[in-house]
Amino acid sequence: MTLLLDGDARLEANDAVLTASGEADFDVASMLAATGREWLEQQAEGSSVAFDFKQVDQASSAVLSVILEWLRCAQRKALVVESIDLSSPLARVTEMAGLEKLLTKGAVEHAH
Repeated sequence: MTLLLDGDARLEANDAVLTASGEADFDVASMLAATGREWLEQQAEGSSVAFDFKQVDQASSAVLSVILEWLRCAQRKALVVESIDLSSPLARVTEMAGLEKLLTKGAVEHAH
């Protein structure tokens, strides 16, 4: 199900996976974060979710902010974040920012 379509940016939810794709720049990041947060808040407490950013073309700190906001929301809702998949450019930015440890499976599992 498509939750957001803004220019080249898209957010979809399928089988408990939030999938962001396209160019998620600063102009779109706040809408992306809010739309994902609304979807997460509708999930049953304790259920499993995953975040897929493999199709995000442009890596930026705005996208990292979206991921962190979704993680905070999942924690508040006691959701289990099974995985966070990143595109190559986004993985490089995450590593440069020193955030890769926050986004690994072990760290995600212990976030709740």
